[in-house]
Amino acid sequence: MTTTRTLPGSVREPLLSVAFEVGGKSWKLGMTSGFGTRPWVTSVVAGDWAAVRRVLVRAKARFGLSATAPVVSCYEAGRDGFWIHRALIGEGIGNRVVDSASIEVNRRARRAKTDRLDARKLVLMLVRVLLGEEGVWREVHVPSTADEAARHRSRERTQLVQDRTRLINQMRSWLATWGARLPARRGAGWWTAVRDWAGVPLPGEVQARLARAEARLAVIATQLTALAGAQAAAAKCAPAASAQGRLVRLKGIAATGASVLLEEGLVWRGFRNRREVGGMLGFGPLPYQSGEQARDQGIDRAGNRRWRAISIQLAWNWVQWQPTSVLAQWYRRRFGGGGARLRRVGIVAVARKLLIALWRYATTGQVPAGAILKTA
Repeated sequence: MTTTRTLPGSVREPLLSVAFEVGGKSWKLGMTSGFGTRPWVTSVVAGDWAAVRRVLVRAKARFGLSATAPVVSCYEAGRDGFWIHRALIGEGIGNRVVDSASIEVNRRARRAKTDRLDARKLVLMLVRVLLGEEGVWREVHVPSTADEAARHRSRERTQLVQDRTRLINQMRSWLATWGARLPARRGAGWWTAVRDWAGVPLPGEVQARLARAEARLAVIATQLTALAGAQAAAAKCAPAASAQGRLVRLKGIAATGASVLLEEGLVWRGFRNRREVGGMLGFGPLPYQSGEQARDQGIDRAGNRRWRAISIQLAWNWVQWQPTSVLAQWYRRRFGGGGARLRRVGIVAVARKLLIALWRYATTGQVPAGAILKTA
């Protein structure tokens, strides 16, 4: 059997480190037993766990490890989600899911990029993490199966709203090419009453296309109504002491906003402090300082984009429906007298502070200062 040479002075760890470079048809496995040991990279068919087990047995023999040596693995979060993580845990393998955007890369304008090189690099980074080095990468918090499934409801609603907006914009564009406008109020068969620039009805082909688009809009409207009803029912049935029951009691927080916050992880991510909450939101400051150069690059936008969208909406609602709260008064005092741009900048600050306050309220029951609760 081919053996892997260990360089002098290396530190051998009594475990096998494995990095999975996940692809649609095959997986590359990069393996090593520690620093100074050249990684071994091989391929298996995607999802073939029997082949993965055989490769791990070979790798332990290759690196001189005992058959019972523990195995630690990692892979980049991506299209496959977390089922691979759960399968690895089921195999008795300690696994880490890595945020792809946090992996360091060569800053040269052109660099070699292959799955084999990625697997090799990832397993060496895993060794650094296992030896206690900090800041190597960021890891993704893996939700439970129930929490992951629950996210589909709010995400489907977001997608349906985007589809509805896209269809309406398309119909406006189609009508604009004929010098017509989309009516604000549209009844049954409205496209037959639309006139072009010359005052004549639209061609039959255009009317047929508008009719099909309107039919798709009707399906979307039905599905949105069903989802909204399900969210409202869940909020109504939620215990008063639960996170959802608390959030919907706040004036300005509806069932949809509370659902998005909770399903995207306001509670199950297990935040330990307000900085982690702000970091997940992506509204943290991003300074740049090099020598005598120093400037502010704005916010990093590295968090959950669904949280960013809903937090801005909730911030505007909070300023409107919670005028006596400390946060709303701070916003009006600091930004209320400025122009539209300054108010938009200020609402981002409100969104960050509000999300932290809602996290505290959902997890500990600490009501935001000055907030108004809905009457039963």
